[in-house]
Amino acid sequence: MSFYFRMLLLLSALTMVGPLAIDAYLPSFRSIRADLGTTEVLMQQTLSLFLYAMAGMMLFYGTLSDAFGRRKVILGSLVIYTLGSLGAAFSPSIEWLLAFRVLQGLGSGGGGVVGRAVVRDLFHGPDAQRMMSHMTMVFGLAPALAPIMGGWLEVHLGWRWIFGASALFGTLLLVLCWRHLPESLPPENRQPFRPSLLARSYLDAISHTRFMLLVLLMALAFAGFSLYVGSASHFIMDLLHLPETAFGWMFIPLVGGLITGSALAARLASRLTRRRFVVLAYWITGLGVAVNLGYNLWAGPDISIPWAVLPLFAYSFGLSFLTPSVTMAAMDFFPRNQGMAASMQSFVQMSVFATIAGFVVPLLFGSGLKLAIGMVCVWGISLLLLWTFMALQAWQRTRNS
Repeated sequence: MSFYFRMLLLLSALTMVGPLAIDAYLPSFRSIRADLGTTEVLMQQTLSLFLYAMAGMMLFYGTLSDAFGRRKVILGSLVIYTLGSLGAAFSPSIEWLLAFRVLQGLGSGGGGVVGRAVVRDLFHGPDAQRMMSHMTMVFGLAPALAPIMGGWLEVHLGWRWIFGASALFGTLLLVLCWRHLPESLPPENRQPFRPSLLARSYLDAISHTRFMLLVLLMALAFAGFSLYVGSASHFIMDLLHLPETAFGWMFIPLVGGLITGSALAARLASRLTRRRFVVLAYWITGLGVAVNLGYNLWAGPDISIPWAVLPLFAYSFGLSFLTPSVTMAAMDFFPRNQGMAASMQSFVQMSVFATIAGFVVPLLFGSGLKLAIGMVCVWGISLLLLWTFMALQAWQRTRNS
């Protein structure tokens, strides 16, 4: 097995940790709520608190890996994730479940964040772009498989086995990384870990206007995807009136778009510029947004499959063109702090996801049209940020010439 392929499998598996923990238990919302005697609002917080914990820790994973090496940080995050998954499986009450979901969230982001920095350490130019596209393609399997697997585990074994399966997955990855993951950052290239230096690095990132515009436009573009992931249980069972085992009707189009788009993006990596990728991405996602809104206006409350989910395929297809180009462009602003740059991107994206899941999604319960309008809004703001970034880039080039 070639080094490229081995790293692709391992790093892609690490990026799947978070999506598995987010999506696998969504079909069990009703049964967990009944078993633990809790409310729909508190159940929604098991998702949003997980995402906030994941986002908060993402701020530190990249910087810790810049200081202590990539391998140690990834292994440590997997230990935390596995312990949180085990605790969630045995939770006797909603309070304990919330606590262990926070612990699970703290450990879920290490592989995804540090994995991006590993790619930048080991690969360059079109190879790095190709690796990012391939990782996005493989990573896309997780949101498709997780709710389907979770639905069958829920029906046949119960919701606790979903978290047990997450613990087993974390243990397997821990063993594989221990044996096969190399250290990609030599000691002489590491940055000293000092709180003042950490604060200064993040202040530099926050005050870097073009970097933050790229980070925010990517987060808001993904928010259109997040709206449907965060509302999956309500969308599938209440709006489409489908059972727990039918979550594939939403996640397969969502993830199918990511996978097919990423496969095409990988093939085009050496032919198209980043700018072309970004322009194509907004045309394709815009088409998905327009069709989604048009269908919901036409169908009213009587939405049905497959028409209610086909626009999601187009949207996620476009996202797969956007992600590698924007990620690489943002990280290029901080060539000596790749881990910090990856952390900031992940933190902002997950914070937006958490806010969407915890506060925006409950406001949109009740109709597919509300979700479609929400997608229009976040996509439109993302496009506005792109125009702002391009204007600043043009101004900067004029200033430097």
